[in-house]
Amino acid sequence: IKFVEGAEGSSSSVEKLSLTTTGCPLVIQCRNFRVVHFVVQRERDCHDIYSSLLHLLHPVSYEELYGFSYNPKQNDQQREEGWQLIDLGAEFERMGVPCDQWQLTDVNREYKVCETYPRDLYVPITASKPIIVGSSKFRSKGRFPVLTYFYQEKKAAVCRCSQPLSGFSARCLEDESMLQAISKANHNSRFVYVMDTRPKLNALANRAAGKGYENEDNYSNIRFQFVGIENIHVMRSSLQKLLEVIGTRSLSMSDYLVGLESSGWLRHIKAIVDAAIFLAKAVTVEGASVLVHCSDGWDRTAQVCSLGSLLMDPYYRTIKGFMVLIEKDWISFGHKFADRCGQLDGDPKEVSPIFTQFLECVWQLTEQFPQAFEFSEWFLLQIHEHVHSCQYGNFISNNQRQREELQLRERTHSLWAFLMSEKQNYLNPFYSPAYSEAHPVLEPSTLPYHFKFWRSMYHQFDRPMHPRQSILKTILTLRENSRKAESTLRALESVTHELFVRGEKKSRRD
Repeated sequence: IKFVEGAEGSSSSVEKLSLTTTGCPLVIQCRNFRVVHFVVQRERDCHDIYSSLLHLLHPVSYEELYGFSYNPKQNDQQREEGWQLIDLGAEFERMGVPCDQWQLTDVNREYKVCETYPRDLYVPITASKPIIVGSSKFRSKGRFPVLTYFYQEKKAAVCRCSQPLSGFSARCLEDESMLQAISKANHNSRFVYVMDTRPKLNALANRAAGKGYENEDNYSNIRFQFVGIENIHVMRSSLQKLLEVIGTRSLSMSDYLVGLESSGWLRHIKAIVDAAIFLAKAVTVEGASVLVHCSDGWDRTAQVCSLGSLLMDPYYRTIKGFMVLIEKDWISFGHKFADRCGQLDGDPKEVSPIFTQFLECVWQLTEQFPQAFEFSEWFLLQIHEHVHSCQYGNFISNNQRQREELQLRERTHSLWAFLMSEKQNYLNPFYSPAYSEAHPVLEPSTLPYHFKFWRSMYHQFDRPMHPRQSILKTILTLRENSRKAESTLRALESVTHELFVRGEKKSRRD
């Protein structure tokens, strides 16, 4: 087999090209945007490799994924300790929940109210079980409003849900009572912001299908806000256009810039950041609680809630805290990683780079606030790599119920334990805890020139620079070498001092 250097490409695929004089070409496009070209001398061998790769590319069951056969030689106790590293109950306690206004409810303990939500959910004290159940029946996929972040300083809450099944005129008293309960749980504000993350035209189109958005005439305590993030199909198309541009060899600067603009990719990134900024300001400045939703509440809602929380809370800007944030807002609340990342042989129209966009938004923030983040971009790239590798069980399947049915805690290993064991590799040398203490809430600029093309993500295999050889890694190495040199210098100074003292004592005796 002959390896030929490739360029970045689109999504994961394998293609067998026509036979040439040198052999049979095989092109593999990876989910981390790498494209590898092989030339196999014998056509029969090429066909066998091609068939095997096709099978691996489109598994029909979760058990075929790498995570179920991966064995890092850990015993059961070590495996369980890895899974126990992230404790969402402890995370809500860190926020100050449960408290006098928010309670843990067992209404979904058996996944009977909402099968895509986690077992443990936090709701207002005044939200009774009939209100919760009634609200869930009026929300798409049963995803009723629940707490995802509590800002203790202002007693303001960030809640999430899916769109209401309101159509043009339907209403639900239990759902209205639920929003009233969220409003009453915050004594510092007389209203709740309802953020619909979709473009208004999309939400209006959903009304024709019996869904839509809240009618302010029925919800007297809300202020409505559309923020205009496009749907999964637009995002998939946008990434495809971006990759086509950057995968073109010998591209002129003008064509590159035109292609980057026409892809719309950075415009979509900006829209997500804009929404997160609105959320953070509503909570931290106005002291208002905010309810966020899109259509089903597991794509754009996850992006905005997690990014907004990261802007408000320095803990989420640490390595451990960022893991907790992903576990809470993405994994536990049912972002469909299996569908969006194409883990199994399913509908290609369900695949979309929603989580990739979130990681890029975080990277854009690290570029504006290099002192505010404990982790470097290599940490984000590693997470992206393993979301798609399925080497660890954290991101396998679509929700917590499915993960329990697959017994992932017993049969696979946790990515978080692996990342924590290699924490030194992901540290940002510019990180300053003092800076985060002085600037707990980040206020990024969304002027166009602040948004950059993330070369390390989409062109990370360019030669000669690999992310492991990035400027940050170089600085970390220099800092470590400097630390070792200083330690050696102190040891030598100590030895020199000791020899001097001995010499002085000997001189006195003589």
